[in-house]
Amino acid sequence: MNAVERIEDLAGLLAVPGVVEELELRSTLGVCALHGGGLERATEAVAREVAERTGASYYAVVQPEGSRHHLSSTRFDPKGSSRLAAFLGRSETVVSIHGYGREDDFWAVLLGGTNRVLASHVAGHLRGVLPEEYRVVDDVAAIPRPLRGLHPDNPVNRPPNGGVQVEIPPGLRWNRDHGFWSDADDTPRAEQLDLLIDGLVAAIGDWPGPTAN
Repeated sequence: MNAVERIEDLAGLLAVPGVVEELELRSTLGVCALHGGGLERATEAVAREVAERTGASYYAVVQPEGSRHHLSSTRFDPKGSSRLAAFLGRSETVVSIHGYGREDDFWAVLLGGTNRVLASHVAGHLRGVLPEEYRVVDDVAAIPRPLRGLHPDNPVNRPPNGGVQVEIPPGLRWNRDHGFWSDADDTPRAEQLDLLIDGLVAAIGDWPGPTAN
């Protein structure tokens, strides 16, 4: 696996060969994946399907195979992308899909972001569908500080009602039967990732509306 290369701004990331932005404007609830493709594997596939099935707006930055360029979420400035600006201009609430990897934990789904009411709502749905080996953490104090997603410049928090940052562990994104990441290089999607998608779709589907942060 290639080493991660740090990028300083959104323009620099979008200038990397093969990097593409995906945008579909639908409802005022938005679903995004800022580090899709080669960096945080399968995250754009999750965001895309959840958005399609719920009628949500969708935005993703997708890197090609082998590309591992990292731009901090706080540096995704809408001034650097008309598509990101359009997505955030349409969205009143955002669910942002990320992937993380920590040597000490492959099994916890972490729900950060400033909209804690929505985070609790999503947590309830995910706990109802995920296998027992996976934990769903919606207590911000129990989430590692770099993964809390609370900075106001993070796109998940820019809309009026803020949002929820969903950090998906490797154990959910990896297809153990095929020995590779779900939805990458013709690898089928792992069953547990489909369950996560179903839980997110259900949570968004019965979300009562734009409750504030």
